[in-house]
Amino acid sequence: MKHKLLLLVGSMLFTNFALAAPVNIVAAENFYGQLAKEIGGNQVKVQSIMSNPDADPHLFTTSPSTSKALSGAQIIVYNGANYDDWMKQLLANVDKNKVIIINVADLMQVRDGQNPHIWYKPDTFPQLAQVLATKIQQLNPEAKKEVTTNLQKFIVANQQIRNLVAENKKRNKGKSVTATEPVFGYMSDALGLKMEGLDFQWKIMNDTEPTPKMIANYQSLLTNKKVKVLFYNSQVSDSITKNMQDLARQNGIPVVGVTETMPANVTINQWLNNELTATAAALAKSR
Repeated sequence: MKHKLLLLVGSMLFTNFALAAPVNIVAAENFYGQLAKEIGGNQVKVQSIMSNPDADPHLFTTSPSTSKALSGAQIIVYNGANYDDWMKQLLANVDKNKVIIINVADLMQVRDGQNPHIWYKPDTFPQLAQVLATKIQQLNPEAKKEVTTNLQKFIVANQQIRNLVAENKKRNKGKSVTATEPVFGYMSDALGLKMEGLDFQWKIMNDTEPTPKMIANYQSLLTNKKVKVLFYNSQVSDSITKNMQDLARQNGIPVVGVTETMPANVTINQWLNNELTATAAALAKSR
């Protein structure tokens, strides 16, 4: 009887331990991984596939370790909208009945062929945060208290970002800007800015050569000072985009670097705040 009682107690302890085990989350991009960490806290174990903040996302290739990471995942988060197409092949080998898969583009109703840089939509991170909180608690009900606290903390901090967007929109609505790629496009729209040179930007994003006419028209935006700011993807470097940055500076147009993957050692809201602050300073300088 005593032996059976010890086995029962041991079984209960093992069950409680299993319930308390961190939820395994794999994110295709490091900003989604960072969000999962901020919401899940100690209740999650997170791995980001594209995690190098200095690497060019366009040059990313998968490896055997990528597939291995997905094999143990309970939640998988990826961008979608043709941004991380390499995920499609990897997900083909995942048992979708056992894993929660979050396609952020589907969540935000962004279709294939539209601007895939949806993490710069002001609503993306707060909406995804709510979904992650729900899914983590679904897998581990004991996580509810910590996850709820973390979610509330994130939403409060994100409201400051929304306020910053609204303030800058009042100040700068209608101002013309351009970019080397449409990375910051959704945030630019939220700020009420008028984005010029989109045909050139999409060519650069898709690693195709802009036509001579596109290049000439884009250069005229800078030489004729038709735009107030030039945004550029600080993780992608080539001769065309470098020349455009140089041309902007020569004509007194402020240049602001934005990133496709997240810098190290910052939270989501700190990252957005830094980029919005830099944008506001550049627009103020260009008056």
